[in-house]
Amino acid sequence: MEDKKAVEPVILDVREVSNVTDYYVIVHGNSTPHIKALAEEVQVRLKKEDGVRTHRTSGTADSAWIAMDYVDVVLHIFSRETREYYALEELWSDAKPVPVGAGG
Repeated sequence: MEDKKAVEPVILDVREVSNVTDYYVIVHGNSTPHIKALAEEVQVRLKKEDGVRTHRTSGTADSAWIAMDYVDVVLHIFSRETREYYALEELWSDAKPVPVGAGG
């Protein structure tokens, strides 16, 4: 998502505080087309480079929040306003932050 200029990426290791997934990746885009481009980039690259497909996707760029479930990783792509409203980083404040670029 670096190529598409994802804004303020955060990776949270939630393995010790949740049984839903291992990691949450949280970013936001600057506009509806930007959010859509981020989601499409992830889908295309993971499928092409690693053969990984989305298990489940919810939301649309128009709804200002797309959640992409890859089972071990759930990616949340928000608008800035929606990200601030839901404050997932605060909700999962017990999770361990992972340095961006370090992976899991």
